[in-house]
Amino acid sequence: MKSILFFCLLMATSAVGQSMLRARIVDAQSLAPLPGATVQVISLNQGTSADANGLAVLTDIPNGSYQVTTRLMGYKTAQNNLTFPLATADTVQIALSVAGEELGEVTVSATRSSRTISEIPTRVEVISAGELDEKASMQPSNIRMALSESTGIQTQQTSPTSANTTIRIQGLDGRYTQLLQDGFSLYSGFASGLSLLQIPPLNLKRIELVKGSSSTLYGGGAIAGLVNLVTKEPTAERELSFLANVNQTGAVDLSSFYSQKFGKTGFTLYASRNSQVAYDVNKDSFSDLPRYTRYTVSPKWFWYLNSSTKLSLGINTSFEDRRGGDMQVIKGSADSTHQYYEGNKTDRLSTQLRFDKTYASKDVLTLKNSIGYFARDLTRPDYRFGGHQLATYSELTYSHPNPIFEWVLGANLWTDQFHQNSPQGLPLDYTLNTVGVFAQTNWKPFEKFVLESGLRIDYLSRGKAFVLPRLSALYKISPGITIRATGGMGYKAPTIFTDQAEEQAFRAIQPINTAATQNETSLGGSMDINYRTQLSDEINLSINHLFFYTRLSHALLLTDNPSTDGLYHFYNAAGKLVSRGMETNAKLSYDDFSLYLGYTFIDAKTNYSPASQSADIRQNPFTSRNRLYTTILYEIDEKLRIGYELFYVGSQTIRDGSKKPSYWMMGLSAERRWKHFSLFVNFENFLDVRQSRFEPMYTGTIQNPRFVDIWAPTDGFIYNGGFKLTL
Repeated sequence: MKSILFFCLLMATSAVGQSMLRARIVDAQSLAPLPGATVQVISLNQGTSADANGLAVLTDIPNGSYQVTTRLMGYKTAQNNLTFPLATADTVQIALSVAGEELGEVTVSATRSSRTISEIPTRVEVISAGELDEKASMQPSNIRMALSESTGIQTQQTSPTSANTTIRIQGLDGRYTQLLQDGFSLYSGFASGLSLLQIPPLNLKRIELVKGSSSTLYGGGAIAGLVNLVTKEPTAERELSFLANVNQTGAVDLSSFYSQKFGKTGFTLYASRNSQVAYDVNKDSFSDLPRYTRYTVSPKWFWYLNSSTKLSLGINTSFEDRRGGDMQVIKGSADSTHQYYEGNKTDRLSTQLRFDKTYASKDVLTLKNSIGYFARDLTRPDYRFGGHQLATYSELTYSHPNPIFEWVLGANLWTDQFHQNSPQGLPLDYTLNTVGVFAQTNWKPFEKFVLESGLRIDYLSRGKAFVLPRLSALYKISPGITIRATGGMGYKAPTIFTDQAEEQAFRAIQPINTAATQNETSLGGSMDINYRTQLSDEINLSINHLFFYTRLSHALLLTDNPSTDGLYHFYNAAGKLVSRGMETNAKLSYDDFSLYLGYTFIDAKTNYSPASQSADIRQNPFTSRNRLYTTILYEIDEKLRIGYELFYVGSQTIRDGSKKPSYWMMGLSAERRWKHFSLFVNFENFLDVRQSRFEPMYTGTIQNPRFVDIWAPTDGFIYNGGFKLTL
């Protein structure tokens, strides 16, 4: 009898000392329930799964403190320390964040939407501040490397002596990419020629990439896509950083950035000096890297007039003197044999004014204005081309942010005037003004689906109007699988500033006959699927696969050879360019290691039938059908970073139709960080792949060289090192 009483007392005591956990598992961003999530108290060997409403119940938990582990495929594991019995009998809410999608909370400005990346139907790729910081260690003077390592993007060098470079997205020429800074069009027309080489990365917060026709967003010119450079804004915590870099080719980069918010005011300042000595790696007497010196100063002021009103004013200035060509001429020892050079002197000045007013209804009124002045003087021994461009951009938008139905209405005015200095031959001056109105909506009828629509109407001063619709959709099949699809139209008004004209140095070019020349137009679309999963507590995997298609009509081309009047002529090709293909991006992370894989397949063909080409279908020049990019990164708690890169560029054709071989490139970088100081070293292209190993870089004589088309690196193996200081 005593034994039975003792057993009953023991059971009662045990029951009194046990508790229950009721937990609702939700998505950290949308707060939507996450059925199937597992909740475990590993030390007690107890666990359960959430039901269709995201509710998980654990019973018979002894009183005390335990670590509760919550997991779901595609989400980061949550560890919560709970003490039982709980202080409240209410259900505990546990929020899980998406794994492998650190940028999911970033609100992208390129699309004018208030939604985060994970909620935007338009596919937007973001190069984050961390990636930009890494690339700044490799190439501090410009953003070329940061863009080159994105799938579907190729930075093409157009001059072997001055290293002029353009952006090609998904097999389309550089003039079809719109380059923005904080949503302002500062690098178009004449100002686009050396842009990539004159934009440093240190003051950038991120780079937003929208591939495919984006003319509905910002008007003409974005047939291939747009690149939006988002600069840093001040915070209450001061940021003061310095960077110094040198390499074996004679480059010296000195950059600084300051940012701080003081109550109702804020200020940022970027200043840099970048220089390079002329460098001839293949010893053919011509520079593979030009000599240049560039100074950049960009201050920006912010006024927070009240909690709902903000005003900012930025000024961007850049001054550069660049000279490439015969090494002896560059060094000041020209003679009757050594005479050839190519000089580029450029001045950039632009303003950025922005006013934002948020009303009680959360509606936002935004006014933007920029004024840009760009002057360039391009010289060769017996030729000079110079001029200046004055461009303005004004935009007024009114937006209604809402998680269910969001809309934006706006209008903009873009003016572009180019005036040639002392023209040799026919003047190439032009004026182009564009007035546009646009509307954009985001509709989320239910949790898993978002539909984005847009419509723009542009009227050009040349008497042509364009109606540009655009439609995008996003569907979340599951927490880890998302599908996006986009379709839209685009256009570009003809100007003389094309890749072909740049390579010709605008020499002996007939002005465009606007009455007889059509605007270039496009129709394109893309579809991508994104998959994220968590294989274990430490292993995360994300894969994105994209299919794309663009059809370009009325492409503006320059004749291959001068006609009877000795001039090159612009004309619209009779036929189409069709670019289609796919991109695959994968990221696998384990503990301190990350593996990135990127593959691009591009099938870009033309069936042009101009006078200078046959009507046969041909591969679009300088477009590699296959490109592969791999990075292995090892990083320890912001203290040590080591990265290895491997590139493969498949065979490509050039303008004369000849096929060029494929090649591999490798790079290795390392950075050791302390609290306020870091040291970095970088070995780029250490296989020393360069075009001069495949063929001579010019034909003709030293006095009158004819340079070949550039399809591979010209500078070869580069190693650099330096330090960063943050105070």
